[in-house]
Amino acid sequence: MSSSPSDFSPSTPSRQPLAVRLAEWLRHFWPAPLGIDGRERLRFVVGAVVGVLLTAWLSRWWAQGTGTGPWMVASLGASAVLVFGMPSSPLAQPWPVLGGSTLSALVGAVCSALISDKALAGAVAVGLAIALMVPLRCLHPPGGAMALYVVLTSGDGWHLAAFPVLFNVVLLLVAAVVYNGLTGRRYPHPQRVAAREAASQGAFTASDVDAALAHYNQVLDVSRADLEGLLHLAGRAAFQRTLGELRCADIMSSPPYAVEVGVSLKEAWALMRLQQIKALPVVDVQRQVIGIVTVADFMRLANLDTHEGLGQRLRTLVMGRGGQPQAVGEIMSHPVQVARSVQHAMDLVPLFSQGGHHHIPIVDDVDHLVGIITQTDLVRTLASAVQGR
Repeated sequence: MSSSPSDFSPSTPSRQPLAVRLAEWLRHFWPAPLGIDGRERLRFVVGAVVGVLLTAWLSRWWAQGTGTGPWMVASLGASAVLVFGMPSSPLAQPWPVLGGSTLSALVGAVCSALISDKALAGAVAVGLAIALMVPLRCLHPPGGAMALYVVLTSGDGWHLAAFPVLFNVVLLLVAAVVYNGLTGRRYPHPQRVAAREAASQGAFTASDVDAALAHYNQVLDVSRADLEGLLHLAGRAAFQRTLGELRCADIMSSPPYAVEVGVSLKEAWALMRLQQIKALPVVDVQRQVIGIVTVADFMRLANLDTHEGLGQRLRTLVMGRGGQPQAVGEIMSHPVQVARSVQHAMDLVPLFSQGGHHHIPIVDDVDHLVGIITQTDLVRTLASAVQGR
């Protein structure tokens, strides 16, 4: 009896024992760490304490002066978690906090007045509050609690929407703006960024982010601008991980062909043609780079005013006729840009792209020539990294 390859494939979730699947399901209840350090945690806690305390003090003082009923709502604690702990969240911005809380309180007041059954009124108030907050762009989770609070409170819901709800929220927002600003957090946090013309920092564009969000089709507790920024940072980190640790020694051509300053142009040209290279580092007796001679140098010094062909003019140059230079030391470019073998390969990108270099000799820690890197070497490395090799 024959067997297909799938008969010996690893067990799929449906074939796993029930206990294993149950353990895997239960593991989902344990969340991942928040990823903040102790300093940010302390900033978060102190901000919540300061914000709630100032709001409570001022609200209680106001209530004593006016003789009103409740002077603070419990859902303000949830709002404090958002505005101090997640000041960049779309759910924690001033309009969602203010509009979501006040609107939900008014919805609760309407439902309480129209529906006598508090259980039904509370459920309808929460659902209606969510239905209104989403299109009005003021979705704020504590708003659902606010709608339910007004329904369950026996007092006048219309007055509760003004005090303590609106009063509490305004005080908390003032505290959040001041505290977040003093502790280095932008609040309100920008939720939009200027459209990028091109994906210069990554392999995706703004339209790609929009398409992914449309496909995801769920509420994200992160702004679109921050999400795009995080994706670009992740792409940059992946690029750095792939190429950032590459050293010049990893991609250079070694051992390099080189000539000394007194070598004749004929010998240098013959070596370049034989090895099919376009540049020769010029070294001294200690193998330290003192210059470089390239095909461009030969072309530049060939007698271009004559009517002979290019091949004939180069032949005249390398054969040393007509008072032409005789050795590479007379036509080499110097000083020459070099890089060290332990240097990061990515450091050479601006030298090639902006510095006009095409060949960079590589030296060791005692300045001895050990290799050479060309534009082709670097492009080949970048292509391999992009293809994930």
